[in-house]
Amino acid sequence: MLRSSWVNAVIAACVLTSVSALGGCGQFSPPYLKPLSAQTQALLTQKGMTAESPVLVRIFKSESELEIWKAKDDGRFYHFKTYPICDWSGTLGPKVNQGDRQTPEGFYLVSAPQMNPKSKYYLSFNLGFPNAYDRSNGRTGADIMVHGDCKSAGCYAMTDGVVEEIYILAREALAGGQQSFQVQAYPFRMTKANMEKHKDDKWYDFWQSLREGYDYFEITHLPPKVDVCNKHYLINAAFVGGATPNPVGACPAFQKLPVQRAPRVPLQEASAKPQGRTADAGFLGKPLGSWFGLSFGPPKAPVYQAFTLGPATPATPVPTPTKQVKVKSKAAAVTAQQ
Repeated sequence: MLRSSWVNAVIAACVLTSVSALGGCGQFSPPYLKPLSAQTQALLTQKGMTAESPVLVRIFKSESELEIWKAKDDGRFYHFKTYPICDWSGTLGPKVNQGDRQTPEGFYLVSAPQMNPKSKYYLSFNLGFPNAYDRSNGRTGADIMVHGDCKSAGCYAMTDGVVEEIYILAREALAGGQQSFQVQAYPFRMTKANMEKHKDDKWYDFWQSLREGYDYFEITHLPPKVDVCNKHYLINAAFVGGATPNPVGACPAFQKLPVQRAPRVPLQEASAKPQGRTADAGFLGKPLGSWFGLSFGPPKAPVYQAFTLGPATPATPVPTPTKQVKVKSKAAAVTAQQ
């Protein structure tokens, strides 16, 4: 009798444990359905932002950093958080050809169809490469993502935990009514000093066109209007008579839009980046993954909303075997082009 009672007690305890576990399963969503963490929600509230407010992304290769900016009630964007990029492949400079394993630079738009909740790399969103500028210059490639898994073969790779928070912030902004968010991808922070360091680089003229958008956002905290004509970016232009620019044709007559400086506010930093980073990537600024032997690219060399960049075709990225990409000398690069 005592034995029977003991067995019944054990069975009852097991059943209760099983029921509790099954009930708890409903609390765990797939990654793409997860809510923001309580800590992230608290930080948004602290900074006067909401999860549903518009979002903007800035990427800096040399510093291996991705910034999230959020709009406030005045319509301007304010810095929310900086995340470390775990790995990116290639060198400083834009993506040119399919298979060059080069991460792109330029101005891109991401809308809801480009969000990939079932990515092979945890979570991802398609940058929209090639955009109108890329296509007008004959650049090729597809499925260029910001994704997890800390492995890059032409994409910007984050750790899974980091890309999850970025993905949720983007998802909530799009669900809140933002039609698309802008991604500004730069080779480095485009300060006067950094531009001077790279004045002899073959991509200097291209970077000058990016810098105009960078400077505008720094001054106004508003996404620059981006058009493409004559195979160049044209920043903040209003075309006479409402003309539509042709990416490969001459630019129609235009006037520059006014620049309205953002009000000064106390600096608020909620950065996930390691302390001691400098504008020159160097040893301390290398991608996070390389500390653990996960980098698929070489050590990196030292160191707006857009409207007409064209749609992208979202697709799930296919893993590509990668190998270290060697940085060509300037002389070698010129020889290769001949």
